[in-house]
Amino acid sequence: MNIQNNGKPDAARILRQSLGAAVVGLATFAALVPQAAQGQTIKIGVPVPLSGSSANAGTDILNGAKLAAAKINAAGGVLGKQIELVPEDDACDAQTAVQAAQKLVDAGVVAVAGGYCSSAALPELTTFHRAGIPYVLDASTNPKLTEMGYDNVFRTIGRDDQQGPFAASFIKNSLNAKRVAVIDDNTTYSKGLAQNTVEALKKDGVDVVYADSITPGQMDYSPTLTKVASLKPDVIYYTGYFSEAGLIVKEARQLGLKMTLMGGDGTNDPTLMKTAGPAADGMIITTSPLAQFLSGAHGYVDDYTKAYGQGPGPYSVYEYDAVGVTAKAIADAKSTTPAAIIAALHKVKDYPGLTGTIGFNPKGDRSRAVYITVIVRNDQFEAYQRQDAAGKWVAMK
Repeated sequence: MNIQNNGKPDAARILRQSLGAAVVGLATFAALVPQAAQGQTIKIGVPVPLSGSSANAGTDILNGAKLAAAKINAAGGVLGKQIELVPEDDACDAQTAVQAAQKLVDAGVVAVAGGYCSSAALPELTTFHRAGIPYVLDASTNPKLTEMGYDNVFRTIGRDDQQGPFAASFIKNSLNAKRVAVIDDNTTYSKGLAQNTVEALKKDGVDVVYADSITPGQMDYSPTLTKVASLKPDVIYYTGYFSEAGLIVKEARQLGLKMTLMGGDGTNDPTLMKTAGPAADGMIITTSPLAQFLSGAHGYVDDYTKAYGQGPGPYSVYEYDAVGVTAKAIADAKSTTPAAIIAALHKVKDYPGLTGTIGFNPKGDRSRAVYITVIVRNDQFEAYQRQDAAGKWVAMK
């Protein structure tokens, strides 16, 4: 403290010191407040592939998020603020995904709703967990995502270890197949679904005559198909993505293969038919219910078609629900603090989503996941079969 000649403190200097301390204190406080809470919007991140071979699926998911945000904002938003979506391209690539996730953290998102390829969602989840931000997945189905002990991960869709046994049951009990070939593309999602399906088939006494990987992005899969055909399977089940599935189906029929061709939910995209052409007719796919087959989503299909000039793909409606349940958690928490949103998401039990009632178990998985089979007919996906309450396979109306 400075003492002047009259023995009294320098009042001006004291005032300057006090103001300086106050400014530092305010700056420190501001740094502790979530960025979105200080702004006029609530930022929700949407990491999806917007480039590469899965861009069609990523764009579809982002479109679903946009419709959800528009409806929420038209009704007044959440906590008096508008939802602002922050999309980032993860290209279904692990390294790109890490960068995309960090960009979302730096942008000040308070929650994230999205994901497509599990191989990208896994590193994204690690980044979001480190930052304490909730991640609500709409399409990433690898079991590991909710088996890592993280409290900030949730899913509006089922897991591969649920789809695998479902596919195996259909193959054995509906198709009555005795010999099956399972092909994956060596990605996290594809290998996980393949392994779970093979395990379930073997447990059910079905002979798995082939279980191996292809390399995505190749121009010719006929050598693999020729090898598989020599083993005389009744069914070929491909667990990779639609970009390769279309070529595999086309080449299989060109080679004269007559067995039933099936795909997992990663093959469920209109691009499949564009690539395979008429060869896709009769292909059967295991999947979560599509929007057009959900009684509560008819209005959504109309809104999507009006907004984007075509019908929704397989996952946009699950993204719509992911954004919706995230907004509900923010409202329930009465806070945009990520930790409060995570706690509110864990309490969700009966959110009325377009895909059905949504609740989360302690791991963050959807409590009641549903799967169906669809079939390609005349360049369209048609509902095919489902299991009734007794586990019997019945035609879908």
